[in-house]
Amino acid sequence: MHLQRAITEAKKEDERKVTEQHVAQFFRNSLAGYAASEEGSVHGLRTPLRGNSPAAPGTPMMPPPNDPLLGLHGPARDLAALSSILLSSWVNLLLVCVPLGLTSALRGWGPVPTFFLNFGALIPLALILGDITEDLALRYGPAVGGLINATFGNVVEILLSLAALRMGLYDVVAYSLLGSILSNLLLVLGCCMLLGGLRFRTQSFNEIGNRACSSLLFLAVIGIIMPTAAKSLVTDVEGGEKDAMVMGVSRFCAVLLLIAYGCYLVFQLKTHTDLFEEAKGDEEAGEEEEEEVPNMTTAGAMCAMGVISVIVAVASYYITGCIEGVAEQLNLSHAFLAMIVLPIAGNACEHITAIIVAMKNKMDLALGVAVGSSIQIALLALPLCVVVGWATGHPFGLDLDAFSALALTAAVIHSNVITSDATSHWLLGVQLIGVYVILAITYFYR
Repeated sequence: MHLQRAITEAKKEDERKVTEQHVAQFFRNSLAGYAASEEGSVHGLRTPLRGNSPAAPGTPMMPPPNDPLLGLHGPARDLAALSSILLSSWVNLLLVCVPLGLTSALRGWGPVPTFFLNFGALIPLALILGDITEDLALRYGPAVGGLINATFGNVVEILLSLAALRMGLYDVVAYSLLGSILSNLLLVLGCCMLLGGLRFRTQSFNEIGNRACSSLLFLAVIGIIMPTAAKSLVTDVEGGEKDAMVMGVSRFCAVLLLIAYGCYLVFQLKTHTDLFEEAKGDEEAGEEEEEEVPNMTTAGAMCAMGVISVIVAVASYYITGCIEGVAEQLNLSHAFLAMIVLPIAGNACEHITAIIVAMKNKMDLALGVAVGSSIQIALLALPLCVVVGWATGHPFGLDLDAFSALALTAAVIHSNVITSDATSHWLLGVQLIGVYVILAITYFYR
C-alpha cells in the first residue's frame, strides 16, 4: 500500500511539473510574439521597426526607449513636438517675416518689400512643413507623406488659378500651371539630386513607382499636345468652327486626365501600395538606420499642416499681387513672369520641403513631393480648370502655344530619362537644372 501510494504521488508530481512547464512556455511564446509583431505606439502612434518603413495600421505596440516624447499623449505631445521643431533651427527666426509681410501688404509699403518679406516668410514655413511631412511619412510611408505635402502645397495654386479663371485671365492660368510643372520636374527635382548627391554618393528610389509616375506625366503631355496640334495644324476648318473643335478636344482630354488621376490614387493608395515602398538608401551607408518615432498624432499633424497652408496661401496671395510691380521695376517680361517667377514664388514652400528631405537621403519622399506635385498639376489642377471653365461659361482649354508645348514635352522626356534607372547622383541634378535654366533664359528674352 505504501509503495502504491508513493508511485501515485510521484505520478501526480510529474504531471504537475509538466503542467507548469507548459504554462511557462505558453507565456514565453506570448511575450515573444508580442515583442516581435507589435512594436510600439502610445495611444495609436505607430512606430516603425527601422528607418522609414511604415508599421501595419492598427497595430498596438509598446513605445520604443528612444521616443523623445515618451509619456506625452494627445495635444500635449503635439505641442511638445511643434516646440521642438520651432527651436531646432535658427532659420525659424525668419517667422518674424510673417507679420511683417502682412503689415507691408496692408499698409502699402510697396511691391518690393511686400514681395521679399512674404517670400522670406515662406522659408521657415517650408522647414516646419518638411518636418511634419517626414513625421507623417514615418507613420504612413513616403508615398502618402509626399501626396499629403503636394496636396497641401497645390491647393493654394488651384484656388488662385480658379480665381484667375473667373477673371478671364486665361493666359495667366495656363502659363502659371505649366510653369509649376516645369519648376517641379526640372528645378526642384534637379536641386534634390544635386544637393542630395553632394552628401551621398548615390541615392536610390522605387523603380516601379517612378515608372508609373513617368508614364502618367507622358499621358498628360499627350493630353496637352493633341488640342495644341489641333489648333496649329488643322487648316480645313476655320473661325468659330475650329475654336469649337479645339475646345471639344480640350474638354474630352481634360475629363480623361481627371479619370487617370483618380485611377492613379487608387493604384497608389489602395491596390498597389507595396510598389511605392521606400527603396534602400545610399549604397555606402552600411550602418543600420536608427529607429525613428513619429512625434505627432495624425490629427495634430494635419491641423498643423492646415494652419501652415493658410499662412502660405496668404503670403502667396500677396506675392502674386505685387509680383507684377516687382517685375516692372526689375524690367522682366510677362512671359518670364508667368512661367518662371510666379511658379517659383508660389511653390517655394513645397520646393524647399522636397530639397530638405532629399538631403536627408529620403529620395522616395522627395520624389513624392516634386514629381507627385507635377502629376497633380498636370492631371488634376489643369484639367480641373478646363472643366470648371466649361461649367461656368469660361472658354479655357488645354491648347497652348507651340513653344510651350515643346518645352513641356522636352522636360518630361528628359526627366524620364534621368530617373529611368531609379538611381540618382549630383551630375543628374546638374543636367535637370541646366535644362530649366535654358528654358528660363528663353522665356526671359521671349
